[in-house]
Amino acid sequence: MIPVDRYTFWTAALPTSVIVNVATIGPVGRIKRAPGTWGSVVGLGVYAVFFHNASPLGFVLLAVLSAYLSVAFCHAAEKRLQMRDPGMIVLDEVVAVPLVFLGMNGQSGLIAEHGGWPILLAGFLLFRLFDIWKPLGINSLQNLPGGLGCAADDLAAGLAACVTLHLILHFFL
Repeated sequence: MIPVDRYTFWTAALPTSVIVNVATIGPVGRIKRAPGTWGSVVGLGVYAVFFHNASPLGFVLLAVLSAYLSVAFCHAAEKRLQMRDPGMIVLDEVVAVPLVFLGMNGQSGLIAEHGGWPILLAGFLLFRLFDIWKPLGINSLQNLPGGLGCAADDLAAGLAACVTLHLILHFFL
């Protein structure tokens, strides 16, 4: 496997304060109780602002770019904090939450069709469930090196929540 540093070398030019503040989303990661949940709330906002009205291609490109940036910043923050996937790093949750709504966005999409906020709430809860329990091999993704391990489990939790939410909407609503 190619080392993460090979693709994230540019973070070395950024000051530690910038790296850590991006990775913790400023004060969000420093909230004592449930920082990952608060990071997920920020992720809902990121979805609403940047992803909701994106075209399918725009959604995928934005998701890939944000996933890459998450790996890079999480990797640099882990190194500078000298900690492995600390709870205060919540950028991975922020970036993963929009994935829950892949294929559902837009004014005429599944979210609007099923009443808007209840679908967003259901997606949020499913993401937290998959992120905390880490079933289906999601837990093993944390063993990947550096920021990749920090972000991959959350990205997988987002995709698992997406599939689950699509199945619920298709078969039960």
